[in-house]
Parts: sequence; structure tokens; C-alpha cells
Amino acid sequence: MNASEVLNMIFKQLSVPPIGTNCYIFGDDATKMGAIVDPGGDAAGILAAVHDLGLTVSAILLTHGHYDHVGALPELRKALPDVPVYLHPAEASIRDGVLIPDPGPTEDYVDGDRVAVGGLTVEVLHTPGHTPGGVSLKVGDTLFTGDTLFRGSMGRTDLPGGSYDQLMDSLRRLAALPGDYKVCPGHDALSTLETERKSNYYMREALGQ
Repeated sequence: MNASEVLNMIFKQLSVPPIGTNCYIFGDDATKMGAIVDPGGDAAGILAAVHDLGLTVSAILLTHGHYDHVGALPELRKALPDVPVYLHPAEASIRDGVLIPDPGPTEDYVDGDRVAVGGLTVEVLHTPGHTPGGVSLKVGDTLFTGDTLFRGSMGRTDLPGGSYDQLMDSLRRLAALPGDYKVCPGHDALSTLETERKSNYYMREALGQ
């Protein structure tokens, strides 16, 4: 789908409480090492899915720190005590204990960083606007966009730390990625980057179309 090699990646999408956030599990089919993206709730269900996929979790990756993307962390930490949790450090600037709770110890990752998950490489793209530390995660032909880019829409900018101008910049950055990607947003259904370039009102606005 894009210029990079399309990888043989294990992939599962879960809709988790309290508000139906998309949690993703992906892994390297060769090594059976995997990662969890945005565990918003239902730790037991997430762990069961990991088990069913036959994966060993090596990382928990957060696109941002809102409660509905991190809610399962306390239970996951108990079950996976040695697994690092990655979060952009700018999220600490708006932590309020409710909308953005304290996620506990995290490893910083910033724009351009890479995280290995078995033989897969996760590239971090800083895409602020929904929150100051929002990131999108690129793995082969898959793009986890959190609450930056949705199918036909984009994330809110009226919450603490939100910025419409920054989110427009982030949408332009994603639109400029060469080729096509499977878009895995924080809410609603999957899409493709090419579909969003053509039909997403906000991405078209960001591109001046």
C-alpha cells in the first residue's frame, strides 16, 4: 500500500469501555512479539485477546493521555509488570487527574523515535492538536492515528491543550505521507489515508482544497 515493505503483521481491533475507544493489538508474526495501542478499558478482554493471538507483549503504546485511551493501564501493569508504557512527554503539561489521569511511569517517545516490536518498527509522528503530546504511529502500511484523524473527521480541539491550527498542521503532515496506509483511528471505523485525502472535509481544508 505504500513505499515501505508491507509486513506480515498480526492485527486485532477491540472496542473498549467506557466510550467505545478503539484499542489495537498488533504483532510480528515471525517472533510473536506484540504491542497494545491505547488500552482504554477492559484489561481482561485485552489480555484475553493477546493470549488468543499467541503474542508476548513487549510495549504499550499511547497515542495520547485521555482517560478513554489509558483506563486499563493499572490492571495491565499488574499483569505485565515489566512491559514499558510509551507516551509523549508533552501530555504532562495538561494532566488534571480526570480527563488526563496520571498514567504512572512511562517511557518518553517523541517525533522520529522508533520502537522495536519483534521484527516490526514503530515510527513515532508527533501530531498535536487534539492534545499537545498526541502522536500517530506508523508500522509498515498501518497508521494508528489516535484522536488526530478519524474516518471523515478529526479529533476535538476544544479540550485543554487543544489547538485547531496545530491539528490542521498535523493533518497536513499525515496527508503528505507518500503512498497509502490503513488508518486505524481512536474511534469509529477503519479507513485509508487515500480515502481521507479525497473525502475528509478537515483534511481537505488543511490542504487548502
